[in-house]
Amino acid sequence: MRIRLESVPVTDQDHAQRFYTEKLGFVKKDDIPMGHGARFLTVVSPDEPDGAALMLEPNGEHAAAKVYKQALYAEGIPQTAFQVEDCRAEYERLKELGVEFKGEPMDAGTSILATLDDTCGNLIMIYEEKAGA
Repeated sequence: MRIRLESVPVTDQDHAQRFYTEKLGFVKKDDIPMGHGARFLTVVSPDEPDGAALMLEPNGEHAAAKVYKQALYAEGIPQTAFQVEDCRAEYERLKELGVEFKGEPMDAGTSILATLDDTCGNLIMIYEEKAGA
């Protein structure tokens, strides 16, 4: 069993695609019309184009997803997490691109982490595993 596809709920797939590609640096992999204006839209790491994909899943009409997403955001809980090589450097790079964070990178024992706002109603954690952790 493997994880090959993770999803993050978004209200506007076009906006989400721009944020996840232009700001976070992912590349579009799939863009398949699914009817009613929705698309099967995925992005992947340019370093692992055949690795796990992130689906930018439309949730505009799903009441339960909307409530869940709003509750996570209100409580400061990230929807998902992305590993980076150097959390502090990535934090600075993304801040220069206008990405908003909920605080500066923090040392969490075995990792360094920071939480960003994806402008799509989600909090996303970036983290760096410390050497030897």
